[in-house]
Amino acid sequence: MNMRNQAQSAKMASTRLALLSTKEKNQALRTIADRILYDMDAILEANREDIARGEKKGLGAMLDRLKLDEKRVRDIAKAVRNVANLPDPVGVILEDRVLPNKIQLQRVRVPLGVIGAIIESRPNVTVDLVALCLKSGNAAFIKGGSDALLTNRALMRLIRDALSETVVSEDAVQFLDTSDRSAVSEFLKLSEFIDLMIPRGSQSLVDFVVKNALMPVLGAGDAVVHLYIDEFADMKKALDCAVNSKTRRVSVCNALDTLLVHKAVAEQFFPLMAKQMQKFHVEIRACKRTMVILDGKYDCEKLREAKAKDFDTEFLDYILAVKVVSSFDDALSHIAEHSTRHTDAIITEDSALAQRFLREVDSACVYQNISTAFTDGGEFGLGAEVGIATGKLHARGPFALEGLTTYKWIARGKGQVRK
Repeated sequence: MNMRNQAQSAKMASTRLALLSTKEKNQALRTIADRILYDMDAILEANREDIARGEKKGLGAMLDRLKLDEKRVRDIAKAVRNVANLPDPVGVILEDRVLPNKIQLQRVRVPLGVIGAIIESRPNVTVDLVALCLKSGNAAFIKGGSDALLTNRALMRLIRDALSETVVSEDAVQFLDTSDRSAVSEFLKLSEFIDLMIPRGSQSLVDFVVKNALMPVLGAGDAVVHLYIDEFADMKKALDCAVNSKTRRVSVCNALDTLLVHKAVAEQFFPLMAKQMQKFHVEIRACKRTMVILDGKYDCEKLREAKAKDFDTEFLDYILAVKVVSSFDDALSHIAEHSTRHTDAIITEDSALAQRFLREVDSACVYQNISTAFTDGGEFGLGAEVGIATGKLHARGPFALEGLTTYKWIARGKGQVRK
């Protein structure tokens, strides 16, 4: 089946899917979760082949985004079940009122139709997106990255097999099974069938999709994440949040990239930080003032002076850019200049400064006194997430089921005509 025919099949399936009950959609999701566990060996075998190819290509730390093990596969199945347990957004009445002319007017949440997605690496995202699409009444048409081709192929095959045992048509899930990048351009032209395109990956991918897609795009690209340690910070909170933000899992978008420290606490904080970061072999790319403070206190092979581009880089690795700032306003200025509007946090006990930070930093997620690691749908209670949207339309931050819906107006009357 060619790409256009796949898209057409997805569109036809989406009209039927939109009419299914919550119970029917949930049963399909639970069947998929069961099949993932049943076919775990096949998934892991395909993933081992992808990992072997990735090692030959020198993917380095990026392999962590691609790698699956038994626990991660079980987590994928668990995430699908969690989506099944979430409230169904379809049919929710957002507004209900009677107009002066006695017409009853409702605004009701409905599916978008067909969701297209281009996903680099992380195969768990493929399954998350399928689950969220099906629960929200949408068909899914997905192209995975070449690094995860075999894993995605195995996952999509078992998902479609599972759906064949349910009332959900297997045509509601389509996979663009190719590593040919030229196929992306054709994919982005299928606006006749695809209602929304979601790129999940590098900023270059998002930029390409935004410039070339003929359908609306909701992108999740690079994330340069900041943590600012204020002069009124509690040092234990600051240390715990900095270490967790950077080292919990370096290959995810909410991992810390740039640490800003107020000059009043820099000499107190940096030696504490150095002791903890060295345990994880974090490479520090420091401003000149930080270099002086850390001289002799950090592994010289893991300490180097920062270049300008380091403060605009999403590292996805054990690398951290560090800078001493002279004031709270300097921190705000740096974030405004370098942030990608994803996640930025402050550690401070000054409630007035915290309030300013939370109001003035124009990012999708802004935090006080917590790790940046909390930016994801599961931690927000949204279940599996589609991504972290850094734009302002029509979803922002972690978005999941509601972000895959729109609404329509329904009016009921008794023969009213307009004069």
